[in-house]
Amino acid sequence: MAQTIPRLQMGGKRVVLAVTGSIAAYKAVGLLRLLTQSGATVQVVMTEAATRFVAPLTFEVLSGSPVTSDLFAGHQDMKHLSLTERADLLLVAPCTANTLAKLALGLADNVLGTMALTLQCPLVICPAMDGDMWAHPTVQAHAETLRRRGAVLVEPEIGELASGQCGQGRLAAEETILATVEAIVQPRLDWQGERVLISAGPTQEPIDPVRFLSNGSSGKMGYALAEAAVLRGAEVVLVSGPTRLPRPSRVTVVPVVTADEMLHALTARFDWATTVIMAAAVGDFRPKQALSHKLKKEEWTGESLQLERTPDILLALSAQRTHQRMIGFAAETDHLLEHGQSKLRKKQLDMLVVNQVGGQQSAFGRDDNEVMVLTPDAPPVHMPRMPKRQLADKLLDHIGQVPVRAVRPSPASSSPSQ
Repeated sequence: MAQTIPRLQMGGKRVVLAVTGSIAAYKAVGLLRLLTQSGATVQVVMTEAATRFVAPLTFEVLSGSPVTSDLFAGHQDMKHLSLTERADLLLVAPCTANTLAKLALGLADNVLGTMALTLQCPLVICPAMDGDMWAHPTVQAHAETLRRRGAVLVEPEIGELASGQCGQGRLAAEETILATVEAIVQPRLDWQGERVLISAGPTQEPIDPVRFLSNGSSGKMGYALAEAAVLRGAEVVLVSGPTRLPRPSRVTVVPVVTADEMLHALTARFDWATTVIMAAAVGDFRPKQALSHKLKKEEWTGESLQLERTPDILLALSAQRTHQRMIGFAAETDHLLEHGQSKLRKKQLDMLVVNQVGGQQSAFGRDDNEVMVLTPDAPPVHMPRMPKRQLADKLLDHIGQVPVRAVRPSPASSSPSQ
């Protein structure tokens, strides 16, 4: 089946695509195609190591411009200065651990490093490396340094790596990278003026000081929604259960652990919000009584763990609404449509996003997702499997078209409680 060509969102924009020496360098060819199909003019820069994986001629033919790889060749043109002077964005994809370190430390021993030190346009970095390398504290420190300086990092995905192992290190999907680039160079500010309150991740209910009840939610969908909303002009507060995800840029993050803490954090900011997106996977049960000390194996006599229900946060918030648009998420293992429609009615929501959990296609922990979108007065909308960052924009498009249910009027406060 022929690939659908994206709409020309980047017409007239100039992107410098820097390719470094990763096995994922071949994926930059497909990324270059998407960028040019989206209307961008692309100039490719390659490190010497990158040229060992993909011949520069490939990029020259597809971009229609010579590839820059040698800092000293054509020095009269000062390419390391002139390219970024005319660029709307520098995109490093893939970015190796070595290049990530050079960018963080300001090393300028090649054309890319020198270019980065004179950069006047946004910088987007897409790491790709072995999972153990990405998880190494030094690499994470370099990534955090670059985030603090304003660079946007498109997190690597979890999947099979060149080593044959499975871990987080795969270059992000081309569509995810493209969506990030488009949002920066051609921002859609259709959410400007919106105050968006988002919940994300799992909750944890303690059994004793070292054990807890939780679930497999990674928080990736909620974080992707927060990132997409802020890039589209919204003011965003993200109430997050325990995750390993980096904080999205320009988003206020409120960390919580238990369902009670999440309810308190959301309630405190509820009047401020114009849109509430409850993407968190809140645990339904908790121990009736958490022990104050670690339960030793020798102490356990085999009795059952006594559980009680946690608060239904979405139901509680929906009952308090005055002006807010209310969006819920539902994780189901079967009968998605039937269970989803029941929750939509019971919780009086403006929209419910239903995704499947359990099995190989589970939404938990994956970098992509497939969902069913339910609204009170329209047929269900199926959104096919796609990267969660791309899905986030699709969902925001849909949310923006959903009318708010008629509720009692009350003015929103000007800022969220901190």
